Amino acid sequence: MIKVENIETWGFEHAIRGMRNPLNSWNKSDSYYGENGNYVLGENDLELCRKLIKAGTEHRKFLRQIFVSVDITAPLYWWKEFDTYKVGTVSNSCSTMHKITSKEFSIEDFSFEHLNDEEVKVTQRDQDYTNSSIDALYDIVDMLNTYREMFLKTKNKKYWWQIIQLLPSSYNQRRTITMNYENLFNIINQRSNHKLDEWVQLCSILRALPYVESLLQ
Repeated sequence: MIKVENIETWGFEHAIRGMRNPLNSWNKSDSYYGENGNYVLGENDLELCRKLIKAGTEHRKFLRQIFVSVDITAPLYWWKEFDTYKVGTVSNSCSTMHKITSKEFSIEDFSFEHLNDEEVKVTQRDQDYTNSSIDALYDIVDMLNTYREMFLKTKNKKYWWQIIQLLPSSYNQRRTITMNYENLFNIINQRSNHKLDEWVQLCSILRALPYVESLLQ
């Protein structure tokens, strides 16, 4: 599961102006602000953008001056992979350390769309029983809530530790991310066909941002 909200993009004007600094070709710039206040890339500027992008990362520095801000809610197993893109990105997350006990756990706090109710044989401490993956998650949620209540009543940190170390990687965390179009292009190029659905969905959303598809041509 991934939820993407509050997307904003900015910086096109100064990025395009700076793109033309090396050859002092500002007079060839044909971008402008439309009636709705959006920045419109002209044909001359768009052609130069594409040429610099194809020339390689050392020539397309203007992409690093076009910014994206977005709120993303996704499971911890996905965030571990997102952290690959640390250079040029800033992340401000909801805190599991400080706020993990602020509300009761529910199944909706987790990504579970691929879990099913097919029962399988499980051996635990030499005892056999049957359980399904979705029931196992419900069991964990119940256990987390039990330790949450014990921690809130006693303030004993040992119960807090039970929550932290039992918390599944499917737990959903919200972060506000700021990145640039260079990061965005790398994500699209590297993750569009990824095994995780979250990456495929995010890439589809990023492709819809202003001029992404045009610049990728």
